[in-house]
Amino acid sequence: MIWYKLENFAMASLPKFVASLSDMKEWRSPKDDVDKLRRSFILAAGAMAAGLSDAGAATAQAARKRDIGTSGIDRSCRVSSQRLDTLVAKAYPLFNKPVILPAFDAKTDGARFDVDLHRIVTHTVVPETGEKLKISGLLALPVGIKRELPLLSWQHGTILSFDQVPSNLTLLADPAYELTDAADSLETLFNVQRFAGQGYAVIAADYVGKGPFRGDRGEGYAVKDVSVRTCVDVLAAGQAAMRSLGLRPSKLFLHGWSQGALNTQWLHQALRAKSRPLTGTAVASPFNDLNEAWSFWAGVRTFTLPTGVTSYPARPNWISLCMIVALGSYELQYGLNGLMRSAIRPEYHDFALKFWKDYKLDFDQSKPFPTGTDLLIPGFFDSFTDVRNSAFLRHFAANRASYWNYDSPIRFHYGLADEAIHPAMVSRALSAGGKLATGVPVAGGSHRGTFLAGLYGDASTLGGSENVLNWFRSIH
Repeated sequence: MIWYKLENFAMASLPKFVASLSDMKEWRSPKDDVDKLRRSFILAAGAMAAGLSDAGAATAQAARKRDIGTSGIDRSCRVSSQRLDTLVAKAYPLFNKPVILPAFDAKTDGARFDVDLHRIVTHTVVPETGEKLKISGLLALPVGIKRELPLLSWQHGTILSFDQVPSNLTLLADPAYELTDAADSLETLFNVQRFAGQGYAVIAADYVGKGPFRGDRGEGYAVKDVSVRTCVDVLAAGQAAMRSLGLRPSKLFLHGWSQGALNTQWLHQALRAKSRPLTGTAVASPFNDLNEAWSFWAGVRTFTLPTGVTSYPARPNWISLCMIVALGSYELQYGLNGLMRSAIRPEYHDFALKFWKDYKLDFDQSKPFPTGTDLLIPGFFDSFTDVRNSAFLRHFAANRASYWNYDSPIRFHYGLADEAIHPAMVSRALSAGGKLATGVPVAGGSHRGTFLAGLYGDASTLGGSENVLNWFRSIH
């Protein structure tokens, strides 16, 4: 599910991990006059060529407000295909652990188009609470394609920070900006390079509780209705922005990883319920049954080894952080006041409540760090422990995505060495999904490696299947 950027996190690396989170960059909105003027020129012209205007700051601000009102776009930049390839080549080894793929090769997998990145702004209404919230997302468009192009809706994985969102990629407006694993959405970078760089439009939501407009509100981690509503509203805003630029989508594709894979399955269901045509959907490392996933993370549920595998990686220590965020999200969204205290062992209350508030690990390292196996109170899964705990488990069950009949093609990529998502956790969706649901095993795939292989792998890694881009092309 995760997922922050913690696949190799261990207790021995806590000091470095704490420092990286504590030094996380704050969201940076362009505030200087030069950048305002550049944005005003770019958006008024409907193009992304770099340039400066001599108009005053007030004129630039007024132009920006007009553009937001008509297109939803409030900041933009252009990234060359060469720069995209360079960024991917740098990030690639961070996901290719253990190594299951050849090194990135721009000659075979390089972007064909420069890409325009737009931050889009819209509003959503949270179904569980009725709040109206300002939200953001990313629209990535290949340069030079006119009128019609295929559209990908990308749903990112878990981030244990507030700013590692897709729209953060617009910081690449600064030629000197360096993307990092701790501050940016590298998984979104891969999707932009792989799809927008090959002629697709890409739209990606910054989830509620994330990004530049979150304020102090918590997120809706693994909460179905708010996740779906956010993705639907950002998808609509992105399509409206495309129309304002003279473009229109042809066929619609969905893609998601980890938490984003669950969101993608929910989004697939919601769009089909409205008879929205979907050409293809791909998910990587999906956790479909939340109760089952939590039982696995807490060490209560075990599975047999996948066929042909002699050992399986241990559950990562950082899984407890995601469990804390899930508890905080369900307490907030469903009004289960006190859930975190009722579900978590007393010795971890202070740590969990603080982490949910600020996502920082600046705690007393002489004290024990909670793991998935000892975070929850005894008997959490076995008997009645608290009315809030029982309600939490019922909400979890209601939000599962395991038993859906898919009436358009969907592929489930699962790693045979995924430390967070055991292959058996995918089988529920495959067995119930119908003839259009297909499983794609990733040999040796870790949590990150499974995602990367789905984008850049070939039949030798993907159990005889082609990667997502080539599959989408074949059904386009």
